[in-house]
Amino acid sequence: MRKYVAGIVGAALALVGSLLFLTTAYALQSANYRFSESALGGIGNDKSQSASYKALTSGGIIGFGISVGGADTQINSGTSTTSDPTLSFAVASSGITFPDFSPTQASTTTSTFAVSNYTSYGYVVQILGVPPTNGAHTISAMSSTNVSQVGTEQYGINLVANTSPSSVGQNPDHGQFGFGDPTANYNTANNYRYVSGETVAAAPKSSGTTVYTISYLINVSSLTPGGKYSGNQTIICTATF
Repeated sequence: MRKYVAGIVGAALALVGSLLFLTTAYALQSANYRFSESALGGIGNDKSQSASYKALTSGGIIGFGISVGGADTQINSGTSTTSDPTLSFAVASSGITFPDFSPTQASTTTSTFAVSNYTSYGYVVQILGVPPTNGAHTISAMSSTNVSQVGTEQYGINLVANTSPSSVGQNPDHGQFGFGDPTANYNTANNYRYVSGETVAAAPKSSGTTVYTISYLINVSSLTPGGKYSGNQTIICTATF
């Protein structure tokens, strides 16, 4: 009896192309005064003063604009948000494991990654790497989109919730402001594909955070060599302008 041992695919689900722009917030200050908070206010009237300045506030949290209190003071009301772009990327786990392969039953598993995008226009996500390999034998990648076919060698992925061959995966979680989605070849339930280097997800504009779930499918045939299969996969997230 041939024994199939599922290997770890994605043992190096590594970030290659993240872009992270950081900015530093400074307190409001001059030679005569300093505010240590980045936002001032509260509903109602309030008075703050010293020998060098005097400030009257009312509903400062929702107000905005510039107030000049004298020759030595100026207050910028409201909360400012930096316009610097930020694109960050995180993989939830650096390794995944399949159940044992069988020519009579499909094997599936999942992994997740998140993209946070703020004022950086859009982004694309690509996946690179070879399917699981055992010695000289590599599981056949699904170069065209197709359904699971038990008994036929297949290695494929998609980024949506599926019901066949099992309830595996989830649709992207956009949170409150996310805009990213799987691309056309990877966004149909129960259909899988894998072409190394293809774009699997994209966002056309700035957004919040989107969490993606990759659903993996492996089928083997009765002629597939038994043994332990393993491989590495790289996820690349690139900003677009």
